[in-house]
Amino acid sequence: MGKEKIPATPAILFMKKSGMEFTLRPYRYEEHGGTTVAARELGVDENMVIKTLVMEDDGGKPLIILMHGDKKVSTKSLARTIGAKSVNPCEPGVAERHTGYRVGGTSPFGTKHSLRIYMEEDIAFLPKILINAGSRGVLAEMAPAELIRTLNPVRVKVAL
Repeated sequence: MGKEKIPATPAILFMKKSGMEFTLRPYRYEEHGGTTVAARELGVDENMVIKTLVMEDDGGKPLIILMHGDKKVSTKSLARTIGAKSVNPCEPGVAERHTGYRVGGTSPFGTKHSLRIYMEEDIAFLPKILINAGSRGVLAEMAPAELIRTLNPVRVKVAL
């Protein structure tokens, strides 16, 4: 693989400014390939590839939920946990307005607006995670402790 140009995204700038320890892991992005493609291209377990999902509660307030790549979010459990009547995924354009990132490249770091961040609790116990670095086809590999220290997400148990 030749030398690739990795864009200086708001996420990468945020991670550097925050003193986070991370390694950028570029891969060949495939439209609608999601974490399955990222895991395959990087040779890692899909459970370690963390999705950054943008949702809204019944009051229209946006939030981010971080979830294992091989799991789904129970929106009913999430709503109950956060005290909302319902929680639903944002339409791509709405998610992009909230975060400043294109869907497929959404990172919880350096978002356009400050959003509430929730994380599936057992992500904290993984030896390492790979999470979007703000551009399609670029993940940041780090210890979960780096994400927790920097973002202080609320831990929830809402995986399906």
